[in-house]
Amino acid sequence: MVGVVVVFPKIEDAKSIRALLVRNGYEVKAVCTSGAQALTAADRLGSGVIVCGYKYPDMLYDELYENVVPAFGMLLIASARIIEEGVADGVVGVTMPLKVNDLINSLEMVISYMERRRKRRRAMPVQRSEQERKLIADAKALLMERNHMTEEEAHRYLQKTSMDSGTNMVETAEMLFALAKI
Repeated sequence: MVGVVVVFPKIEDAKSIRALLVRNGYEVKAVCTSGAQALTAADRLGSGVIVCGYKYPDMLYDELYENVVPAFGMLLIASARIIEEGVADGVVGVTMPLKVNDLINSLEMVISYMERRRKRRRAMPVQRSEQERKLIADAKALLMERNHMTEEEAHRYLQKTSMDSGTNMVETAEMLFALAKI
C-alpha cells in the first residue's frame, strides 16, 4: 500500500482529507500544515503520494514538488482557477469543491502512474562506472582464483549473493573483499 502525506495549511482541512482517504482504504502516514513538515515526512517515507493544497505558510505546492524525494507523486486540490492556469509537470490537479469520487479516482491515477514509472526504472539496465565494473571484475577474479570457479560461475555467485543479501553487486563485491582480508 502506498503511503500518503496530507498537506494543508489548516489542520482541520488536513484531518478531513485524511479521514476521507482512510475511509476509502488508503494509509495516511503523515498530516502536515507546512511544506517543511511535508518534506521531512517524505524523506522519512522514501516514496508515496502527497495530497495537498496550493499554499502553505512557508511555500507553494510547486516548491514542495521541486524539493520532495523523486519517488513521490503529487495530487493538488485547488480552486478551478488555479488548476485551469496550469499546474507543474507531473502534478495531478483536482478542483474544489471536492467530489470524493474525483479525489479517489485521481489518487488511483497518480498511484498507477508511479507504479508504471517504477517498473520502467527497474527494467532499465544498471549503468555502472568504470570503477564499479573493475571492482566486480576483481571480485570475480578473486572467486575464480580462490574457489576455482569459471568466470560465469563467479558472476552467478555474485548475483545470487547480492540477491540473497538484498544488496547490489558492487556492495557484494566490496563485502567479498572485506571478508577476504579477514
